[in-house]
Amino acid sequence: MPDFDVPEEALEERFVTGGGPGGQNVNKVATAVQLRVNLFRLGLPPHAYRKIKELAGSRLTAANEILIQANRFRTQEANRQDARDRLADLIAKAHQRDARRIATKPGKAAKARRVDAKKARSSVKQGRGKIQMD
Repeated sequence: MPDFDVPEEALEERFVTGGGPGGQNVNKVATAVQLRVNLFRLGLPPHAYRKIKELAGSRLTAANEILIQANRFRTQEANRQDARDRLADLIAKAHQRDARRIATKPGKAAKARRVDAKKARSSVKQGRGKIQMD
């Protein structure tokens, strides 16, 4: 659902120093972004709310917030945009409904094949009995 607007009061951004390569700059400048998203304040429909919780996985906190960490880029603004884009993708996936599964039953031929296979296996096992000496 591309036209879903994320309310600003549902977001909380924190800039932290990023790890990994980047020389001295990475230790001094807080370019990585931690984006916290309050699921209650998003105002999602029930099916999307259930699915976004499932999609979030380990990024979901006990306080029902999704924590998105973005530190791919060297600038705050690029990381900020990256975090918001990832949130938008997550929300778009949550709005997609799964196709309903139509229950089917096995046909007559499949049932007959199953019974024949069981009978064949039964006769193999029947032959494994103890041998009686007369």
